[in-house]
Amino acid sequence: MEAIILAGGQATRLGDAARGQPKALVPIAGHPLAEYQVSQLVRAGVDRVIVSCAAGQSALFEAKLSGLGAEIVAVAETEPLGRGGGLRFAAQAREGNGPVYAFNGDELHDVDLRAFMDAHERHDAAATIVVAPLQSQFGVVELEEGDRVTGFREAPRLPHWVNAGVYVLDDEALERMPERGDHEQSTFPELAQEGKLYGFRHEGLWITVNTPKDLERAEQHYDAHPELRPTLARKR
Repeated sequence: MEAIILAGGQATRLGDAARGQPKALVPIAGHPLAEYQVSQLVRAGVDRVIVSCAAGQSALFEAKLSGLGAEIVAVAETEPLGRGGGLRFAAQAREGNGPVYAFNGDELHDVDLRAFMDAHERHDAAATIVVAPLQSQFGVVELEEGDRVTGFREAPRLPHWVNAGVYVLDDEALERMPERGDHEQSTFPELAQEGKLYGFRHEGLWITVNTPKDLERAEQHYDAHPELRPTLARKR
């Protein structure tokens, strides 16, 4: 089984915390971020991972992610194609057909990938996306009629779900990805209108590593849970 990781991010918002690495290779608790993703995919039965990366980085990704239990095939974009374009570009390197897992290269999560795939196949979907509950980054003020403040809630869960950047994509979805640009602005809305896009609710771990604060949260989580670190990683 195959999977795709979108790893073209340059970690500009991480600044010095990225240590000069592409975002997907930023170290977290001693392992590059993408090692967690590859190891998770291997546990779900994936044996071939296609990494869509920036020009000049394919050898780096193949070296960093080797020895994890899956063949790593890094394909470098000659120019930035956007996430949808990156998925379409990477899909050209597939050896087979049928559904593939696809991850944004900056996501850490504990999605049950086998259950995720089962749900996708049960719905006969063109694509299925992991959706996570939306947590407010701010505390909220509760008001009653007349604008009297009745209380405060710190960073509450909001009544919405957001795209967590983790997908199962079937052949139709991959074929309909844009050559350039973002699939969330084109392919996914079109599939949703046609009733071919489904969501898979996930309320567990989900960290998007965009900022030093996100990186600190990820470090703290994996420091506290060493059993979740990549178990097949080669010795360093």
